[in-house]
Amino acid sequence: MKTRKKIDSFFEVDDACLIIHITDDLDHHNVISLREKADRLIDKERVKNIVFDFDGVSFMDSSGIGMIMGRYKKVIFTGGKVGVASVSNNVDRIFRISGLYKIIGKYETVAEAVQAL
Repeated sequence: MKTRKKIDSFFEVDDACLIIHITDDLDHHNVISLREKADRLIDKERVKNIVFDFDGVSFMDSSGIGMIMGRYKKVIFTGGKVGVASVSNNVDRIFRISGLYKIIGKYETVAEAVQAL
């Protein structure tokens, strides 16, 4: 039986999938709190997969890439996967240039990502 638990306005767990709703640009200031809370939830909720919802994000710097890579490394060793959804053109360009799409799936919607992972 699937369970869906809303943690707060930024995080929810759908079965063993952590969904992180990012509502602001991903820079050094915002990454720290997202990373800390995501790591606690990954351990506490026994998260296997992660979906980053980029709806409303127009900018991401290298600290955002590092945050995504760090969460990827946490779940990949247990057979998990990471996906991104609702990616703007600016952020999409950063994902393509950095090569993140080679290891992280891109989806149109969060629901599509959760289903695919």
